[in-house]
Amino acid sequence: MFLALQTLAVVFGDIGIGPLYTFDVMFTKYPIVGEDDVLGALSLVLYTLILMPLVKYVLVVLWANDDGEGGIFALYSLICRNAKVSLIPNQVQSEKRMSSFRLKLPTPELERSIKVKEKLESSLLLKKLLLGLVLFGTSMFISNGVITPAMSVLSAVSGLKVGLPNTSQDAVVMISVALLVVLFSVQRYATSKVGFAIGPSLLLWFCCLGGIGIYNLSLYGPTAFKAFNPLYIIYYFGRNPFQAWLSLGGCLLCATGSEAIFSNLCYFPVRYVQYMFVLLVLPCLVLAYLGQAAFLIANQKSSEQVFFSSIPSGLFWPVFLVANLAALIASRTMTVAIFQCLKQSIALGCFPRLKIVHTSRKFMAKIYIPVVNWFLLVSCLGFIILFGNIYDVGNAYAIAEVGVMIMATVYVTIIMLLIWEFNIMKVLSFVITFLFLELIFFSSALSSVGDGGWALLIFASVLLMIMFIWNYGSILKYDSEVKQKLSKDLMRKLGPNLGTIRAPGLGLVCSDIVKGVPAIFGHFLTSLPAIHSIIVFVCIRNVPVPVVPQSERFLFQRVCSRGYHMFRCIARYGYKDKKQEHHSVFERLLIEGLEKFIQREAVELSLQSEDDVDSDEEPPTPVKIITAPNGSLYSLDVPLLADYVPSTELIPEASCSTPQHDPVLDYAQNLELELAFIKQSKRSGAVYLIDNPIVKARKDSWFFKKLMINYFFAFLRNNCRRAIMLMSIPHSNMMQVRMTSYV
Repeated sequence: MFLALQTLAVVFGDIGIGPLYTFDVMFTKYPIVGEDDVLGALSLVLYTLILMPLVKYVLVVLWANDDGEGGIFALYSLICRNAKVSLIPNQVQSEKRMSSFRLKLPTPELERSIKVKEKLESSLLLKKLLLGLVLFGTSMFISNGVITPAMSVLSAVSGLKVGLPNTSQDAVVMISVALLVVLFSVQRYATSKVGFAIGPSLLLWFCCLGGIGIYNLSLYGPTAFKAFNPLYIIYYFGRNPFQAWLSLGGCLLCATGSEAIFSNLCYFPVRYVQYMFVLLVLPCLVLAYLGQAAFLIANQKSSEQVFFSSIPSGLFWPVFLVANLAALIASRTMTVAIFQCLKQSIALGCFPRLKIVHTSRKFMAKIYIPVVNWFLLVSCLGFIILFGNIYDVGNAYAIAEVGVMIMATVYVTIIMLLIWEFNIMKVLSFVITFLFLELIFFSSALSSVGDGGWALLIFASVLLMIMFIWNYGSILKYDSEVKQKLSKDLMRKLGPNLGTIRAPGLGLVCSDIVKGVPAIFGHFLTSLPAIHSIIVFVCIRNVPVPVVPQSERFLFQRVCSRGYHMFRCIARYGYKDKKQEHHSVFERLLIEGLEKFIQREAVELSLQSEDDVDSDEEPPTPVKIITAPNGSLYSLDVPLLADYVPSTELIPEASCSTPQHDPVLDYAQNLELELAFIKQSKRSGAVYLIDNPIVKARKDSWFFKKLMINYFFAFLRNNCRRAIMLMSIPHSNMMQVRMTSYV
């Protein structure tokens, strides 16, 4: 029962508020003339409910989740994991062996799946198109999340005009503004502490919807049941095709919240969500719309505030309070969904990094993004004050909702071909049916651009531009770092010429590239008189999976031969993982992973399985470590990046830990020495050597590129968080260098 209440509160809050405004917006476009007009509008609403939320989302799209994660970016990450369509080529081969990457293909139609994969991977245009679609869908989804609180709260508070006929629209607007300010002020606590209390409230709301519907059907008769005959839709369009087409934008409002069902899936199992929708949510919604239609058939001149006008007089104020509470819950549902969507987009490099607060120790999905929360509040208040009525806001609402639906249809179609390997007829049936319907709805919604839709399109365009500039600049920055990386031959030459010494300690060189040696390391070599005895090139990488198991978090490789004590470490995080580890925890986990890697490498070498070693370097040489008289292990005064044979001339009191006779590899002895060397470096402490480059467009670049990179992208980079900065690294353990990269 507790899980059922949570499902209602988190997943179905948005779609449950539709009866407050659907008929109101529809009949502003198509005035009621007779009974058949009401039945035609009701038939449209019923079959929209059946086709969009039920058939498309609940029965099909929910199964396209990414290991339990839903939303437009979950669909994109699922495609990225099965085909190399990311424009940033930083996926390494070893990731395909991760447990999260293993997917079961349910059908044998592999040939078509391979062709689709090859086409996606070989076409740069298709890669850009997929990215553009997901950015467009995300901008529409965020816009949807801004409109939902405005529409829900404004329509609920508008019921005052029925209970208190003298209430002005300005009073309705001010009360709505006050409620939204309170809602977003407690949003952080609602995510974790108040969330369990709103489930019973929404259950009461659905019971009110069903009960009021039954009351109106019993009072005005069962005539509304005729609307289950789809012929009434044909009659509806036949009487006035143009007005019927205009009213489709209002009709779509009954399905608002369909995308929220999918986006908030991370909290609950698919089957449970399906059962709750079919057994409780859908029947209550159908009864609510049937009851309102029965009321309209008997009162054809009362086409405003249909829901509140149809409430029995003795129950008006209790239902009014429950309706306002449900509207606030619906607003919270979309806000939580936006938090999840933005976390996924940040992890996949499509949105500037923001501060993410985890509000629960048990559930990673419960998050709160302060900047986004206040941004949504300001935007909601702007829409309410700008328009001041549910009709103009409803026009914008329809555009945002159908825009997200179209993107979901496109991505689920690709998943059907690439991953599910469905029969081609099933795929065509799905895409033709829903894309055709959604494009018709979209055309109707766009016809209302002048009546409120223009504000949403401007808002979505700004969001789309931010995401595009961030992604475009990130791609250019990554390509620049790859081109500037150092070759191993150059590194070998630099070391002896500089005479750099190796000081005890662990140096973590942080960069974004997953292969090669970052150019910033050459800058450190030329600027510092010494470098640490163990160097680890760290790349914090977001992989397109929800969660990376802790045992698979770190991927290690050697850089150069064993005697250099240089490694590459790729720290992999899923878009659902918490990256706010303390630096001491990160260091401990990294060193544990490094020790396990060295132990595994020694076992593989002893079994003469060099082909499986995680290194593409030359054959290993014995570890060269100096043991001081006090028992400490050092490699001081060893020229960096050059093999060193200790001699008594240089350090008379020291003795070499490797045999002086024929160099036969003793892997057990080398393992013990290297592990002891790592522990010694760990005790000396770790220092983070961080590259914080300044990215600028080349002087010969075109004007718009200079504008985007030198100003917009630079502004976003200077005001967002870096992944490595989330670890709370003390300033005494960190060294940053800003190099200018021209792209």
